[in-house]
Amino acid sequence: MMNYIVRRLLYGVLVLIGVNLLTFALFFAVNTPDDMARLAIGGQRVSQTSIDKWKVERGYDKPLFFNSQASGAAQWTDTIFYARSVPLLRFDFGFSDEGRDIGHQIVERMGPSLALALPTFVLGLFVCIVFALLLVFFKGTPLDFSGVVVCVLLLSISGLFYIIAGQWLFAKILRWVPYSGFAGGWDSARFLVLPVLVGILSRMGGEARFYRTLFLEEMSKDYVRTARAKGLSEHIVLFRHVLRNGMLPILTGTVSAIPLLFMGSLISESFFGIPGLGSYTIDAINAQDFSIVRAMVFLGSALYIVGLILADVSYTLADPRIRFE
Repeated sequence: MMNYIVRRLLYGVLVLIGVNLLTFALFFAVNTPDDMARLAIGGQRVSQTSIDKWKVERGYDKPLFFNSQASGAAQWTDTIFYARSVPLLRFDFGFSDEGRDIGHQIVERMGPSLALALPTFVLGLFVCIVFALLLVFFKGTPLDFSGVVVCVLLLSISGLFYIIAGQWLFAKILRWVPYSGFAGGWDSARFLVLPVLVGILSRMGGEARFYRTLFLEEMSKDYVRTARAKGLSEHIVLFRHVLRNGMLPILTGTVSAIPLLFMGSLISESFFGIPGLGSYTIDAINAQDFSIVRAMVFLGSALYIVGLILADVSYTLADPRIRFE
């Protein structure tokens, strides 16, 4: 098992290097340092002197990958890529184009992101599994048919509709919660109720329908017929046997998503004004701040790789028969 984890970590390093290179190449294929300077200073009628000054202050006056004017190792180290992207491999995020410490911003914004993502993740998983088990328990009944119809309807509606409709109904009409914003401590609960509810509803249709299919497939297997032949009640068969054996596919999506909770929700945080990592990334994209964008892409890739390894390890806990050699 340890050898498998070490191999996956080594593969992960190669993936991160590739992500780093691809992000850097794609960004500068769209934007030149001159374009970045014009956007940051504000306007197309900016003098070349101001542009050159902005690039020198932020290190964008150097070549991208190779400096032909330097000698020796400086040909590769005295470049934008080496100064801006190579430090990411040791998780040194550096500074944004505005001069702010990106690492400090990530730590500061991680709390609001987790405050939104953790309840949404845990409650959403619980609600989807319980709803799917309920439909399986009443398989073939009008309740099961109605539940499937509800899942299809929820799956067919855009997540933006839930956000807009929720803000209109609960914030404007009923005035139960504020439109947007965030506060520290327990006061944050009134700002998070609506985003959490929207997050659960938006994922309920697809996940509950998927879990129902998994559980129905398990219900048709031999061990279920054997358990019923022994006289076990239907709810014991469902919760003790079917649920446990159906957890492996569920673990694939849930455990691997746990590290990504730190990244926050791009859409929800932006619409509800939550100062998390999701809104931080959106703001950086709008401002075309390459330093923040490549830091967030790199961090998301690293967390996703860790999540996949955790999912593999969790398989052995859910089913001891599984071993990775």
